[in-house]
Amino acid sequence: MLAVENAKRLKLPKVYKRHLKSGQSKAGGKPPAEALSGKSAPGTVGRLYPAVTSDIVIFTIREELLQLLLIQRAAPPYAGCWALPGGFVGAGEALERAAARELREETGVSGVYLEQLYTFGHPRRDPRGRVISVAYYALVPPGRIHPRPASDARRADWFRCDRLPPLAFDHSEIARMAQERLAAKLGYSTIAFQFLPGKFTLGELQRVYEIILGRALDKRNFRKRIMAYDCLQDIGETVGNGRRRPARLYALRSQGIEFVR
Repeated sequence: MLAVENAKRLKLPKVYKRHLKSGQSKAGGKPPAEALSGKSAPGTVGRLYPAVTSDIVIFTIREELLQLLLIQRAAPPYAGCWALPGGFVGAGEALERAAARELREETGVSGVYLEQLYTFGHPRRDPRGRVISVAYYALVPPGRIHPRPASDARRADWFRCDRLPPLAFDHSEIARMAQERLAAKLGYSTIAFQFLPGKFTLGELQRVYEIILGRALDKRNFRKRIMAYDCLQDIGETVGNGRRRPARLYALRSQGIEFVR
């Protein structure tokens, strides 16, 4: 009822008030035609009421490559095209909750930490009308999730970031910005550790950095920099490393992403 009261206070068009009250914009529902067309009702002084979607970029490292999760759309527009998981936000639904729901409905993936990326609002980004997208991104270790298409998608699969197919809407731009954000955060956070298991070697950590950045790193300088962050804990275990001496195993001191600068 809070959304309905807000609609009254803000003097929204009657059709939008009915839409909020009836709950037609609950999870997975469609927004009113007025929201998609961008048309305003009489007496609203030309105000626009755009629809809002949430799109999600899910990264992982597979086969020594940075990859992201795509779905093949089952409905128009862009039916049959590949796209990021996502969909419309319900009238009484929080943005992050909508992102998690759409991810679950379209790929079967759940239980991942989502971080807001950016808001995309070009007036012609969606052929159905005025639609604003709030994008999120997440990182998952390889093998943790096994995506499967659900109700809103024909297929769900991983794709190399450097070999993406043509994407629907402006999803190529969203994916590009998410990859740039990921690379930038390597310099001031522990975000790369999200790709690793609970115990790992410094060599495995360095390889994650190299895959994301797309270039080799000097071993000595890398280890000196990582140890200066003071975010690792030597757990007193080692793992075989071929003919070389066993490598020490480390763990992150605290869970989640820390800012180290």
